[in-house]
Amino acid sequence: MTQPPETSRTNSPRVACMGASDVAGTALGHPRVWLQIDSAIGYADCGYCDRRFILAGGPADLGQSVISDDGHDRAHTAKA
Repeated sequence: MTQPPETSRTNSPRVACMGASDVAGTALGHPRVWLQIDSAIGYADCGYCDRRFILAGGPADLGQSVISDDGHDRAHTAKA
């Protein structure tokens, strides 16, 4: 059985992903890529690592993960 992709909720429709290299203590990753979440579907997937970014309050939001006070996932950078 295939594991589902790692997901992160965000308040911003524009997010950056750097794979595992943006987690302290890891050496693996990929170049930083900026993703734009389509408001019609409510999520964007990273083409390198398959991480899924879900727009809070969007169609794909199931409300299962926590957003930090500043609207950013601890391991990812989001910009408006």
